[in-house]
Amino acid sequence: MVSSFDAINHGWLVKFIEHRIADRRVLRHIKKWLGAGVLEDGGWRAVEEGTPQGGSISPLLANIYLHYAFDQWARQWRQRQARGDVVIVRYADDFIVGFQHRHEAERFREELRERLQRFGLELHPEKTRLIEFGRYARRDRERRGEGKPETFRFLGFTHICGSTREGKFKVVRQTAARRMRAKLRELKEELRRRLHHSVTEVGRWLQSVLRGHYRYYGVPGNWHALSSFRNQVTWLWRCALIRRSQRTQLTWERMLRLVRRFLPYPRVLHPYPEARLGV
Repeated sequence: MVSSFDAINHGWLVKFIEHRIADRRVLRHIKKWLGAGVLEDGGWRAVEEGTPQGGSISPLLANIYLHYAFDQWARQWRQRQARGDVVIVRYADDFIVGFQHRHEAERFREELRERLQRFGLELHPEKTRLIEFGRYARRDRERRGEGKPETFRFLGFTHICGSTREGKFKVVRQTAARRMRAKLRELKEELRRRLHHSVTEVGRWLQSVLRGHYRYYGVPGNWHALSSFRNQVTWLWRCALIRRSQRTQLTWERMLRLVRRFLPYPRVLHPYPEARLGV
């Protein structure tokens, strides 16, 4: 992961944008936006580098910056330097790079640090790791007397070296525990704010929350995490309903009727990779 939003060099960014955009009016507006500063704690502060997170155009500018600072360089490195397979996946300032050979991964990491420093960026010290992961990771680690392959988090999922019923390798994706806990804390606070809203209104809101959760996290192999999230939402909703009145007699029978009415059951909505990528 790259620390980019707060460290983007405005000079390099303008050069990258000028490489694709010739309209001076558009360039002038972008320069004004970059120099507008930010409001913090009721006061204005000038910004000499970075794109403030939360700005509508920040993700676009960050993607342009990383396209030239990382994407193009990584593609050329793979073509000219690598002898084994190299797979690169990037989303915003998060990326995963897979290598067939360990020595190439170590070399890429060192050269990437130098590349990013040239543009005022650096790898996140806590989130940048070199791990053994893949089809032969479990077998090789068992031969060396080591434990299970390490896992890694990417885009809200924990990726695990797993296997099918036939014993073949597969990547297991589960909802990251930290992300789920954070989401449940948000729901708990929002339920407190909606404490005196009607049961129907809160139920429909929770219904939309669960549907959105299933649309993102509903990948094959993640059903148990989806079910656990629904159970936790049920428990939080019941606690909120009990707090509405000291005389509330909310039996589990009535609660389950509300759950069946408003909270949809977990669904795996994303296909398996072979079905999604099949032509």
